[in-house]
Amino acid sequence: MKSDESPGVRHLREQRRAAADLGAAPVIIDTDIGGDPDDALAVAAAARTLPRLALVITSDETGSSFGPGQRARFARVLLDALQRAEVSVVEGCSVGDTRYYCVDGLVPDGVGRQPTGVVDAVRAVCERASGPVCWVGMGPLSNLAHIVEHAPDLLPRLSVTQMGGALAYRHPDRAEHNIRLDMPAARTVLDAVADRRLAVPEFVISDVTWNQQIAVDSQSRIYRALTASGAPSWATLVARHLDRWFERFHPESLQHDALTLSVALDLPYVTSGPVRVVMDEIGRMRRGREQEGVLLRLSVSARYRPFMRWLTRTLDPATQLDATPKAG
Repeated sequence: MKSDESPGVRHLREQRRAAADLGAAPVIIDTDIGGDPDDALAVAAAARTLPRLALVITSDETGSSFGPGQRARFARVLLDALQRAEVSVVEGCSVGDTRYYCVDGLVPDGVGRQPTGVVDAVRAVCERASGPVCWVGMGPLSNLAHIVEHAPDLLPRLSVTQMGGALAYRHPDRAEHNIRLDMPAARTVLDAVADRRLAVPEFVISDVTWNQQIAVDSQSRIYRALTASGAPSWATLVARHLDRWFERFHPESLQHDALTLSVALDLPYVTSGPVRVVMDEIGRMRRGREQEGVLLRLSVSARYRPFMRWLTRTLDPATQLDATPKAG
């Protein structure tokens, strides 16, 4: 019987089947940690649950206002506090000076700048693995575009889940935040998908992540757990980060990035499907018609309450979790 699938949809289905062993794949997190605390909460959740967390790369890195490489320094301190010193941290791309940074003063002076070799670090993770490598993007697509341009041989190894994009962004006059921060990088990545150098990624879009049910504020169970008496140093650090965000930017933090992490881990909270996407000249996305645009997987809905139960349990210091890498 002749299939009525388009070549693009068939290619996507084949890629998903080929990636069925992602449960054992090492994880790379690409994050603009140190701004909205949802990145720090997602990194902490990964560090507490994933022995296979291998590398954290920073994006939208700080510039002259705060000094270069401050996000990576903060990531290093957080991972060390979480007893994950074996997870490498690499200072990634900057897109110019950033205002989305609020952990200044929370990193000890003795913590130096982190290495800057994104390609070398990703290659090292790929060389240690026999199969696919999970890439979880939580910031602009600058570092992934850097891999596309400077290490295309690594692209077949990457299974990408990316927070960003929107089909109906709440500000219709502009692109979604992560796309807007580096539109050339987003175009570079979509071009690599279109010509099949990069497997079809899954985008967890703002249409789904912008929901008050996944907000964390000073009254949330997560915040109360992080600030409880006797909380460990990592929890105190994340709580201080939340306080800075509440004081300087907004009284709550939506958990866009932890929801994206849950998709990469194949947890049952987000439903996605294939969608053809066209990006306009300022980075806004719309659905393509027929064969127009590039085929992506986009989130279409989420089960927010079960997700928040999982995240709350994962981030509660009283929950005993063991992410110690196993020998073998």
